[in-house]
Amino acid sequence: MTQDLNTGPPLRLGSVAPDFTAQTTQGDIRFHDFIDGSWVLFFSHPADFTPVCTTELGAIARLKPEFDKRGVKAIGLSCNELNDHEKWIDDIERTQNGHIWFPIVADADRKVAALYSMVDYQDPSNIDKKGIPFTVRSVFVIDPKKTIRLTLTYPASVGRNVKELLRVIDSLQTGDKHKVTTPVDWEVGQKVIIPPTVSDEAAKASYPPFDPVLPYLRFTTVPSLH
Repeated sequence: MTQDLNTGPPLRLGSVAPDFTAQTTQGDIRFHDFIDGSWVLFFSHPADFTPVCTTELGAIARLKPEFDKRGVKAIGLSCNELNDHEKWIDDIERTQNGHIWFPIVADADRKVAALYSMVDYQDPSNIDKKGIPFTVRSVFVIDPKKTIRLTLTYPASVGRNVKELLRVIDSLQTGDKHKVTTPVDWEVGQKVIIPPTVSDEAAKASYPPFDPVLPYLRFTTVPSLH
């Protein structure tokens, strides 16, 4: 059985993202200072010089204009030393057609990974030469108040859908601004849902004309954030 290093407190939606200090490819950081009133996408990678991770970092690099549009900072983590990160970035930028604009945390000792329960517990082969487990593909979306708003965990073998992460951020930001929820497969510009806790009378005063499909399912439109 893989050694369990996930010793941090339970991280739930609504929890304050744990603070930490770390070396990154863009200098030393304190995580709460890095957030600094922005939305943040924090994501982990099992190791440097691995194929799936290389494609993921390349995708996030290419989508910088989309993250900028939403006011989102990105920060990665991988279980290697800083000098490996620098060499790996060269590989990524040379082959993936994108500039790595975000910092990558050096977490060879897994201190940050343990704090965020990122360490792989299911795959006993996902370990380094010292027998220390690598991470799974964890994702945290954190809001400007340092609150965890989304968590996703992929196994090491499965690459993430970066455009889905942008879609989720769009939904969270739209919901915060307009006090609505979003239906299945929602994308910016499509109809949103008025929460069932809002009465019809209050909805008429607060929202554009809406479509009452069911007493608890009422669609409306709101201005796009971008």
